Amino acid sequence: MQGLNKEINLNGKLIGEGHPAYIIASMGANHMGDLDVAKSIIRAAKEAGADCVKIQTYEPETLTINCDNKYFKDMPSRGETLYHHYSKCSMPLYWIEELFHEAKEVGIDIFSTAYDYQTVDFLEDLDNPFYKVCSYELTDLDFILYAASTGKPLFVSTGMATWEEIYEAVETVIEGDGEDLCLMISTGAFPSSTSDMHLANIRDIKNKLDIPVGLCDHSIGSIGAITAVAYGADVIEKNICLTRDPDSADAPYSMTVEEFKEMVDCIRDAERAIGDVEYGCSEADQGRYALRRSLFVTKDVEKGEFFTEDNIRSIRPGNGIAPKYYRDVLTMTADMSIKKGTPFSFDMVQPGVILALSDDEECFQGLFNGDLYQISHEVDIDMIKTLDPSQIIIYKYKYEISEEIEKFMEGRIARVERGEEAKAMIIKTFFN
Repeated sequence: MQGLNKEINLNGKLIGEGHPAYIIASMGANHMGDLDVAKSIIRAAKEAGADCVKIQTYEPETLTINCDNKYFKDMPSRGETLYHHYSKCSMPLYWIEELFHEAKEVGIDIFSTAYDYQTVDFLEDLDNPFYKVCSYELTDLDFILYAASTGKPLFVSTGMATWEEIYEAVETVIEGDGEDLCLMISTGAFPSSTSDMHLANIRDIKNKLDIPVGLCDHSIGSIGAITAVAYGADVIEKNICLTRDPDSADAPYSMTVEEFKEMVDCIRDAERAIGDVEYGCSEADQGRYALRRSLFVTKDVEKGEFFTEDNIRSIRPGNGIAPKYYRDVLTMTADMSIKKGTPFSFDMVQPGVILALSDDEECFQGLFNGDLYQISHEVDIDMIKTLDPSQIIIYKYKYEISEEIEKFMEGRIARVERGEEAKAMIIKTFFN
């Protein structure tokens, strides 16, 4: 999208099309109010292969108010108010600088989700390298504008948002002079079911906006993350925990360190499997390439004898010419005696005849008397030099003739528009 970069540089690592997925280990509330646990999670994320750790910086008062009426009891499964829930899950602000320092010591990127203007200001003083905007804040356009104005890359989650709401948020980032934006598809449910992930949105957003897109994965297991990478996800965010302690609100949909490492390994394997756009025989295929079919002489052939369905066949192995030339070869004459079991090649063919390059199988019926060959498939200069035709007639032929062939056959190529004209030219040549 105009105004936004197609790829983002995150501390020297590029995210975007053609680059390895940037994997974020989200700490969430899995620190359980213990700074040492939080530091251990940072070290564990590094060991598990994550590129980055994400923390959350907020105070309960910045998210909600301390009120227990029906509007604020949004956590019925836990029987608590929003304020009480966020009080348990938040970390003291003085931790943040220590955790940033710990990540630097460990050698892993770290950044924070911000939820309000004050948090952004606080994190800016700590030189937070990039920001996450939670899906619940996606419609708070003034806040997104403020976060974008820092000039730092933004990860914006899209859970529950309509396309119109997503587009408004994107336009707001541009309005705030933001240039680096990665949209993170997600769900509002914790945990989410795989059927609610809609990973096809990854490719759809990429096609519409041409910016990096990732997955903030709240599902159980790694199938969503691995599939997302196959769909083109540039970033994967997944919660990590040291233990699934029931006291942590995020533990039920978090991965243990071992599970996280296995997911990272599977993602890297998936990326290797996706590879680059490349066709043809791979190095691993070399040993099997010979098992392709090709044309072989299947009965002894004498010099001057026509090649026929009785003495030429398409069989394994692949040492002869391609089977697509089979019908073409049946118009040709042997220039030597050939033993059964010999791979067919064009240097076995009598040279010096008229060569009709044509897709029309019926046009030249009855004219194949050893002086005319017809080829309907593509020819190259080596083939033409081997056959060394006296003349080439081109009629209803879908391939281009190379400059090398034009030069080699200079003055001996005739292009005709009508089959009668082609046949008349051949008959005249035969009788002359």
